[in-house]
Amino acid sequence: MYVCMCHAVTEAQVKQKIDEGASTPRQIAQGCKAGTDCGSCVRRIQALLGEHGARPCPTARLAERLGLAADPAVGAPKAA
Repeated sequence: MYVCMCHAVTEAQVKQKIDEGASTPRQIAQGCKAGTDCGSCVRRIQALLGEHGARPCPTARLAERLGLAADPAVGAPKAA
C-alpha cells in the first residue's frame, strides 16, 4: 500500500526506514522523501512510527487528552 503518492513510497519502505533507525517524520523524509511534497501522508507516517514504538507526535497526545480515538487506517484522530 502506498503511503506517499507524491513520491510513490510504500508502507513497506517507511517501515524499512523505521527499522533502520528513523524515529521522526523528518528522518523518514530524509530517507525516502515521503512527506516532503503535499504532506497528506505525514499523519500516516506518524501512525506507523507510533506502531513501531516511536514517541507519539504532539497531535496524537493532544487527541488522546481530548478523548478522541485514533483511526489506524488513516492515522488521524476521529471523534469517539
